[in-house]
Amino acid sequence: MSTSDDTVLHVGGASPYDIVVGHDLTARLPELLGESVERVAVLYAGALGALADPIVDALVEHYDVLALGLPEGERAKTAPVAADCWEALGEAGFTRSDAVVTIGGGSATDLGGFVAATWLRGVRVVHVPTTLLAMVDAAVGGKTGINTGAGKNLVGAFHEPAGVLCDLSLLASLPREELVAGLGEVVKCGFIADPAILEIVERTDPAALTADSPELRELVERAIRVKVDVVVGDLKETSARGGVGREVLNYGHTLAHAIERTSDYTVRHGEAVAIGCVFVAELAARAGSLDPAIVERHRAALSRVGLPTTYDAASFDDLHAAMKIDKKARGSQLRFVVLDDLASPRILAGPGEEDLRAAYAAITSAG
Repeated sequence: MSTSDDTVLHVGGASPYDIVVGHDLTARLPELLGESVERVAVLYAGALGALADPIVDALVEHYDVLALGLPEGERAKTAPVAADCWEALGEAGFTRSDAVVTIGGGSATDLGGFVAATWLRGVRVVHVPTTLLAMVDAAVGGKTGINTGAGKNLVGAFHEPAGVLCDLSLLASLPREELVAGLGEVVKCGFIADPAILEIVERTDPAALTADSPELRELVERAIRVKVDVVVGDLKETSARGGVGREVLNYGHTLAHAIERTSDYTVRHGEAVAIGCVFVAELAARAGSLDPAIVERHRAALSRVGLPTTYDAASFDDLHAAMKIDKKARGSQLRFVVLDDLASPRILAGPGEEDLRAAYAAITSAG
């Protein structure tokens, strides 16, 4: 039941699915869930309230619905919360012909996707992301996960959704700082694969990037296409052909995850990614592979939309220790995605500590 306003982005591969982008898309949920589903567990961020209610009400018209509220933010992504969801599914008698719908930001889609991946070794899940960050990143690509005391997303599974509903209308009530944080992942996609994203950001008044603006919609669709193209070629981040593969999506993320962990997740993911992108740009410049003008373009594009490009709230030693347990490390060797030019990524393995310290010094407030 497509309308002229909807954009359908198809994800190919072994488990193909559609990502629908548009406005007021709730009526399309049954289409994505499929005809065989009888019961649906809705896992939603608990504070969504009025935003989630119409979606739940629409599902009740078609299915037996079990609604499960989740803690806010990263507090949802824990083993106890996942276990509570498993117990609720068990008590309700959920079978493999039933499904999960997630409603919320990246934490809800990560946790809900993990619950769907692990219940009976995998049931259908449809994501309804309610933040910009989740629309362009967490809800797309099949990665699910929870955090542990040792770090972020260290426990998880690959489990592709049956569909993703990117209803831009849901962004209208998103706090401005959350919308801006989501732009961190969008701008990242511009640097690693689609420089047209950077051109849109650089020519558009940041205040015009709103839920109903054509500019934001184009940015969302372009960022999703970047991720889809990468994921179809390397779903499980194996880089089997020796290239960068899915790791390219981790541009800026090694430092970003360290910042999130050492700040106890008080720094938003998109904000941390923005800082991490500037850090790896500085690192690439010190390795002699990236023109300093592109390093400055990182700062300009990210700061233009209101994202941070400096950080000094943790010591290099603390962040370095946190980076060493990042899931992209190999043994004791750190790996970073860096650029040789716009849309020309490669892996930099085992950079020297001197270069790492210098790159961090360059992004501190005093740097």
